[in-house]
Amino acid sequence: MNKNILVTGCTGYIGSHTTVELLESGYNVIGIDNFSNSRKSVLTQIQKITNQDLVFYEGDILDGDLLETVFSENQIDAVIDFAAFKAVGESVAKPVEYYINNISTLLNLLQYMQKHTVKKIIFSSSATVYGDQASMPIDETAKTGETTNPYGTSKLFAEKILQDLYFANKDWNIAILRYFNPVGAHPSALIGEEPSGKPANLMPIIINVALEKFEKVTIYGDDYDTIDGTGVRDYIHVVDLAKAHVKSLDKIIKENGGLDIYNLGTGNPQSVLELIKAFQIANDIKIKYEVGARRPGDVAMAYANPAKAEKELNWQAELDVEAMCKDAYQFAIKNLV
Repeated sequence: MNKNILVTGCTGYIGSHTTVELLESGYNVIGIDNFSNSRKSVLTQIQKITNQDLVFYEGDILDGDLLETVFSENQIDAVIDFAAFKAVGESVAKPVEYYINNISTLLNLLQYMQKHTVKKIIFSSSATVYGDQASMPIDETAKTGETTNPYGTSKLFAEKILQDLYFANKDWNIAILRYFNPVGAHPSALIGEEPSGKPANLMPIIINVALEKFEKVTIYGDDYDTIDGTGVRDYIHVVDLAKAHVKSLDKIIKENGGLDIYNLGTGNPQSVLELIKAFQIANDIKIKYEVGARRPGDVAMAYANPAKAEKELNWQAELDVEAMCKDAYQFAIKNLV
């Protein structure tokens, strides 16, 4: 019998790609989204890619009546939680909103999971919980806690809630996935990244320059102790990231208790300047850029040691930076122009 998976934030950037991979892997998806940072048309695009339907509820998981309906009307086997605000810069300007949404939504979700005896959850976390690390690559044993923005702190608090839950109830099965820097789009160019408002992440900014919506990319600092002085990050194709969720789900579905944390990255970092140059080569387009001052809160370098995910989930990133750049641009020229 196919398993029924509740996916919160199922039409968002990572949620939509994961929903596609779940459906194509034989899982049934029950989705929830309030479209605060996505579009209803993504549901149609998911159906086009997979030729399958999902059960969908529009609403906010802070709404207890909605969650009661969802859990009562469906026999849910596991949950994947993507329902969070995710812009680092915005979190600095709106800390209260970020803490309310990113922590209260998880607590409400867990409350109804407990009520309906659903004890398997995959949580969408972030490498921001590591803060500024002295040594690279970062593995899951690295110290957390010295976060540099409310977004990262909200993820850290959420992780602690899940760890406390498991400590109290060892029959829960929890996977915490710490993403590094997701980029790219589905190769169909039907779904991809569509940030609301002014984008703050590098790839969407590069895209906006390529589409002539922005004049240039500002590189925040070129005096870091890195290969070319610009910040270094671990960019991972969103399709590889989505497939990691399926591998993680495969694992927790089979098990009856446990808590695991996994870094999801390539382990092959790129500097800001390297990513800009890779985008230019992959898409045969010139990207204008300038160097500005360092940005408060930025770290010089952050990239993953993904060995644990490779060993325990039988997963590794397969798509290279050229595919990331090509797929992101193809989605943009077909949907964002």
